[in-house]
Amino acid sequence: MDLPPMPGKVDPAPLTAVLDGRWAELKRAVREQLTGRHFREPIGLDVEEHRALVLDQLRELATTDWPRLGFDPAHGGGGDVGGSVMAFEMLAFGDLSLMVKAGVQWGLFGGAVQLLGTERHHERYLRPIMDLDLLGCFAMTETGHGSDVQHLRTTATYDPATLEFVIDTPETSATKNYIGNAARDGRMAVVFAQLVTGGEGRGVHAFLVPIREADGRPSPGVSIGDCGPKAGLDGVDNGTLAFRRVRVAREALLNRYGDVAEDGTYSSPIESDGRRFFTMLGTLIRGRVSVAGSACSATMRALALAVRYGERRRQFRRPGEDEEVVILDYLAHQRTLLPALATTYAVHFAQEELVGTLHEIQSADEVDERRQRELEARAAGLKAVATWHATATIQAAREACGGAGYLAENLLPALKADTDVFTTFEGDNTVLLQLVAKGLLTSYQQDFQDLGMLATARFVAEQFVGAVIERTAARQVIERLVDAGSTRDDEDALFDRGWQLRLFEDRESHVLDTLARRLRPAADGDAFAVFNNAQDHVLRAGRVHVDRVVLEAFVAAIERCDDPDATALLDRLCDLYVLSTIEADRAWFLEHGRLSSTRAKAVVAAVNALCQELRPHAETLVDAFAIPEQFLDAPLLHSA
Repeated sequence: MDLPPMPGKVDPAPLTAVLDGRWAELKRAVREQLTGRHFREPIGLDVEEHRALVLDQLRELATTDWPRLGFDPAHGGGGDVGGSVMAFEMLAFGDLSLMVKAGVQWGLFGGAVQLLGTERHHERYLRPIMDLDLLGCFAMTETGHGSDVQHLRTTATYDPATLEFVIDTPETSATKNYIGNAARDGRMAVVFAQLVTGGEGRGVHAFLVPIREADGRPSPGVSIGDCGPKAGLDGVDNGTLAFRRVRVAREALLNRYGDVAEDGTYSSPIESDGRRFFTMLGTLIRGRVSVAGSACSATMRALALAVRYGERRRQFRRPGEDEEVVILDYLAHQRTLLPALATTYAVHFAQEELVGTLHEIQSADEVDERRQRELEARAAGLKAVATWHATATIQAAREACGGAGYLAENLLPALKADTDVFTTFEGDNTVLLQLVAKGLLTSYQQDFQDLGMLATARFVAEQFVGAVIERTAARQVIERLVDAGSTRDDEDALFDRGWQLRLFEDRESHVLDTLARRLRPAADGDAFAVFNNAQDHVLRAGRVHVDRVVLEAFVAAIERCDDPDATALLDRLCDLYVLSTIEADRAWFLEHGRLSSTRAKAVVAAVNALCQELRPHAETLVDAFAIPEQFLDAPLLHSA
């Protein structure tokens, strides 16, 4: 097949501009500040040395404006939610322990105080949190409950005689576990517990609980443990917390969504306990969004190392030639790295859109509940896909660097170890792709009974995967391309953007339609059993939805590019994302008659052709990530 001609050498700067997007100026400033600071790699350090180094670096960060970006300007913050997320994503170009510890301190701990607390908490705590005068923890997960936050066992029982809450760990399985900042540095924790007042449980709420005295000893009634050696992130002091009748003042309750009067009367602006719980969790979505972005940054770093190595490392000779072949010239090596590179661009563009939506929603005076639900669903799906992609791609990058990639000095082993937990923290990925469907079965059974089959499919599409899309300018471009898409059945149609978009939309629509049919018996029978038996289908529905969202984000990013050569390169890279995704799911497309066997074979040939066409631009594509060079200073790039 004949592909359109590609430009010669492409300047990476216009690509960087598209990648940096809305917060380009902020990202340039962060890069300059990172370059001017010595955030050295923790190679060869033991756990205590690594923790001490990360705390020192955290204190250095506290002298910059970054930690303040996401906080209320009334208390010294920058009022830039999206900018805050972007700044911390860029920390993931370096030691991920620093990024995680910063995220715990300013994103989770500080974010909970800001978003769940009220003025009395903001006035007292936000500045010390921003300045790092008060180090804190986010104590949600328990040994026995991680994903099922609604059924945490820690209790906070109000005592009207003393105007205090009594925080208690009723059993070993209720011990708070994996808590960042707990084992060594934290002085206070936001503790999520079942609020009980007047003998009545009011669901999970958050409380500010001191965990250490000024001299570093545990506070009375608080037991602190160290999680011990982990697979990675040794610079983060993950620990355990247990409470034995620890008393805190009534004002320790973060009371934006629920309050307790002196006499024990409970009040809330949200009447339903269930709705209140999900509203509270929804406000804390910033952490999940940040994990997806940080996974993208770590993936970019791994690919930059592997592609540069592939441009330098030589193995085997062509017949009749003396010089060995650069390994990136081999198609097998291209197939290892270039489709992953295309997907990384695609996921990054979807992440940029997600952060923009987060910024708009959390900067608004009032919460739009519909948009908030869509944001939560989109964040869940993208976090799952981004972190699974990071795990697979960093492994592929390690293998692409051979034995050199296994040496700690070459950075890839730490990236592999440190990102492994991303697939299970801030929400287990498998659970994230099921959350909304599970909510459908428990909360919307009546809708299933009343809706017809087509309407049911549409209902699932909107509620399950957040597929409601406003008619933005970008969406209008998508619709125009789909309407103009080719209906031909030849190989050249594979590169028609409208055909590609329509194929992804059709796959999503079909999967959702058949899922709706499969779930419909839940309205009349054992909802759990119906859902449990359809989990494979549920996971596929979530995944194909995200694939479509990611493709549309890529198309919108190409539209924003104003450099012709960069646009042409991005356009070809988008083709590789689409066709490698189709190739990976060829079985479905063949089984459901969306591709003929001839066209399925053509997809494989097209991926090969695209890899070979993009190979001369591979280093340009990773240079466009604009990762500070200090984070790519690996010996394998000097010795290959």
